[in-house]
Amino acid sequence: MTDSRLGRRKAPDTGSVYDKPLPKGKSEINLSTFAFLFSEVVQYNHGRVTSLTQLHEKLSELGHHVGFRMIDVLALREKAPKRETKHVNMLWFIQKTLWKTLFGKEADRLEQATANTSIYYLFEDEPLVNKFISVPKDQSSLNCAAFMAGVIEAFLNGTQFPCKVRAFGIKDKPTTAFEIRFEDSVLSRDKILETLK
Repeated sequence: MTDSRLGRRKAPDTGSVYDKPLPKGKSEINLSTFAFLFSEVVQYNHGRVTSLTQLHEKLSELGHHVGFRMIDVLALREKAPKRETKHVNMLWFIQKTLWKTLFGKEADRLEQATANTSIYYLFEDEPLVNKFISVPKDQSSLNCAAFMAGVIEAFLNGTQFPCKVRAFGIKDKPTTAFEIRFEDSVLSRDKILETLK
């Protein structure tokens, strides 16, 4: 097809990239590529901080960027997105759907703390972000899963479940626990929603 005024061929009208649907099916990234990239991110940030606490904060901050974007991605990919109103349902969504989208499998366990009803623990037996990081003996408390904690925190805060999330390792095991501490307003809202039923 040519444009008669200019004598040039016109590009076929394929529509905007925004008009095209998101691809369905598996959209996996090469594991070695991810490992190399994440290792470089950790090294880059490690050289610009003075303590492990600051490094954990930096990794969590990077995770926030991913968590906020995953809200839009999952809302667009779900056929009939449902707005979760209860924090427990949202935690199950994170354990199953979000985790599977990001890491190719569901998180291993979800438990509620016995002493405090506003605290939950999400367990990952071998976090992908820790697999390829060499940790010096003098920095054994380094846990790169702080990045994943940032993802969880941003996702929950962005979906109106304000909380704080921190990652910590389980002694002598490769397991990481993510402590999710909800604000009191979340539990109060759940109680109000229960009375309206």
